[in-house]
Formats: sequence, structure tokens, C-alpha cells
Amino acid sequence: MVLRVIGIDPGLTRCGIGVVDVAANRRATLVHVGVVRTPPDMPLEQRLRAIGDGIDAVIAEFEPQQLALERVFAQNNVSTVMGTAQASGVAMYIAASHGIAVTLHTPTEVKLAITGYGGAEKKQVGTMVARVLGLAEAPKPADAADACALAICGAWNNAPGFVAAPAAAGVPGGTASGASSLTPAQEAWRSAEKSAGARRLES
Repeated sequence: MVLRVIGIDPGLTRCGIGVVDVAANRRATLVHVGVVRTPPDMPLEQRLRAIGDGIDAVIAEFEPQQLALERVFAQNNVSTVMGTAQASGVAMYIAASHGIAVTLHTPTEVKLAITGYGGAEKKQVGTMVARVLGLAEAPKPADAADACALAICGAWNNAPGFVAAPAAAGVPGGTASGASSLTPAQEAWRSAEKSAGARRLES
């Protein structure tokens, strides 16, 4: 079973888009990543249309089964919240027009899923996204990496059949005794480490 999820990091100036395939063993593969950019001096309705067109084109091309979206939360900067909320509304509308289910995730939830720590910094999230997806470096800009993190989180948190394996020594947060279970991020980390080790042996 492979679940294809599109992650959206909503924003007016930069809207991150990431599409990943996630297998039943939690192994994630990057399918597409990009950013829709709109200039601040463009009329708001045109900015929203550009964002909607960008999301629509990616969904039409890659046909994801689920859309994972960052949940809008209160900030001191009201204009930023409004822009995020407006872009989020467009993303949900486009998803609904394609018959795709939408899941909402807070930044803390995404950080916890990807790194195992809800207070992780953006750089840490980007590093783990690269590790999980088997990339040499995190997608850039950060909005693109965040979109991929959302897609991975959406798949890990909502798809049936994903069972964590016993923790192991050498895995962040794991134990040698196997007394605890791996988080999805830790399982992916261990899988990536095994793959890297196999490649080193082959070379």
C-alpha cells in the first residue's frame, strides 16, 4: 500500500507544496516539491487565484489521495494570520473540487511527527525531512521543506496499517532493550541509516 499525500504550507508570498509517497512501512519518497510565489503588490484576489492555480496544477498532475494543511493559529501579526488563512481556504477549496480529503496539522504536531520533538527548530525539521526522504539536503526554501514535512506527517498520522517497530540502539529516542516504540520519524531514520550502510558496502 502506498499513500500519496500533498502537503501545503500556506502563505501569500510563498506557498510551499510538497508531494510524497508513503508506503505501509513508513518509507517516504519525494514525488514533487515547489513553491508558488506571488508579489505583495499584486491585488489580493489575483494572488489567491495564482496560489489556487498552482495547487490545482500539482494535484491534477500527481493525483494525491490526501491533502495535509497547516492549521492556522493565532499570532501577533494579524496580517500574516489573515494571509495564511486565506491561502488555506483556497487550498481546501481546490482539494474539495478534486474530491480529496483534507487533514489539518499544527506546527507542533508536525515537528513531533518529523523529529520526535514538538519544539524543534526549522533547521532540525528540514534536516529530518531530508533524512526521511533520502535527500542530500532539505528542499529550499523552508516553505518547501515545511510542505514536505506536512505531507509526511499527514500520511503517518492518518493512514491505516502503519505500525511502529521496537526501538533500537543508535536510533534517536530508541533503547537497546526495545522497551519503547519508535516514532514514525525514528523508524524512518533507522531505515535511512540501513540504506546508507548498504550503499557504503556496495561501493
